Amino acid sequence: MADARYLLEPILALHDRIRDAVVDACESQTSVALAAVDAEEASDTIYRIDRVSEEILIAGLREASRSEPLCLVAEGIGGGVQVLPEGASEADCQWRVLVDPIDGTRGIMYQKRSAWILTGVAPNRGSATRLRDIVLAVQTEIPLVKQHLSDQLWATRGGGSQARRHNRISRTSEPIALHPSRADTIAHGFATVARFFPGVRDVLASIDDEIATELLGAPAPGKAACFEDQYLSTGGQLYELMAGHDRFIADVRPLTRSLHVARGLPAPLCCHPYDLCAMLIAEELGVAIAAPNGDPLDAPFDLESDVSWVGYANAQLRARVEPALQNALRRRGLMPSLPL
Repeated sequence: MADARYLLEPILALHDRIRDAVVDACESQTSVALAAVDAEEASDTIYRIDRVSEEILIAGLREASRSEPLCLVAEGIGGGVQVLPEGASEADCQWRVLVDPIDGTRGIMYQKRSAWILTGVAPNRGSATRLRDIVLAVQTEIPLVKQHLSDQLWATRGGGSQARRHNRISRTSEPIALHPSRADTIAHGFATVARFFPGVRDVLASIDDEIATELLGAPAPGKAACFEDQYLSTGGQLYELMAGHDRFIADVRPLTRSLHVARGLPAPLCCHPYDLCAMLIAEELGVAIAAPNGDPLDAPFDLESDVSWVGYANAQLRARVEPALQNALRRRGLMPSLPL
């Protein structure tokens, strides 16, 4: 198989440009302007801030495609798929590139928390391409205006991961080492079942409570046995696992679809494959990522599929937490028999 590593430097440079452009927009425009709805697409709402990165994304990958054509899969482009350079055919492309130009739009546009740029590169197998085919991944932090440091991470399959920290005041970067937690318990650590949006938050919270009780016992008076962090960015959640901040995160929103229907609610907004296109980095660091039923996590290389995923900081922790999660899902009739 051909080596995708020649795309690493162009993608890193592209991420740098997107990061700087979004920060500049946040400095020069109000949150009200950036939070204006620009379009409603099948996979998600597109806000004005999302448009900041689109022209940069196309231009950057156009440069990278000069040596050989690339097939870009991303929101905000016509049909979600574009072959670069223009005029080439999809069949000419050796690589398929899945991009989320801003993962965590809602947090960054209100200047609450960092967003992330995510990119995964896989050999082009057309519509048969899967997340598990990704051989190169990059993710870059888009910092808050008041934040001068931001991290950038990348990995190749089987080649390990690297990271560096960028100082936007001095315009310099330094290598850093990230270390997932080695704890084998969620006690006194961050463990989260994602419940970002209204609809069935009561059910998701009850799953969270049940897991904590099964693993740690009944809460002690006036004590906090463990904590949670509802980071509204999948890339950000994976970073928290990689950095040793979080120990367990489960996003099982797709499994609650039947509950939404029973309550007369529309289908929930869920995690999509582009949100997970950089998960290779976490896996190369030793983070265990799986489907809720324990199968290896995989999904189509697209923009629309709903994906449930679970991240464990290490294998020992997974061995303790996964049965508790599965028991809680099974008791509610939400345990999937196949990976999602």
